[in-house]
Amino acid sequence: MSNEKQLRLYVRDYCMYCDRVLRVLGHLGVEIEVRNIWQNPDYERTLVGATGRRSVPVLEIVDKDSGSTWMPESADIVRYLESGFKPGSGAS
Repeated sequence: MSNEKQLRLYVRDYCMYCDRVLRVLGHLGVEIEVRNIWQNPDYERTLVGATGRRSVPVLEIVDKDSGSTWMPESADIVRYLESGFKPGSGAS
């Protein structure tokens, strides 16, 4: 991953798809900002404002040059993470 990208994962409690992504992050040893939309209404507003939905998980990929890209769907997020990080590679 580029050092110019920041990753933020939007989740909620009791979400098996969110748990799947979090397990993959743990396996890869990657630490990113996790934003729980049930614990912080500002995170929910940001998510809904950007995507028009409250569905999670959603990965926000922030590039300092091109802005944010929003990636819904746990399977897509897992593929993205696994393609960019090797187990034990650390944070972006």
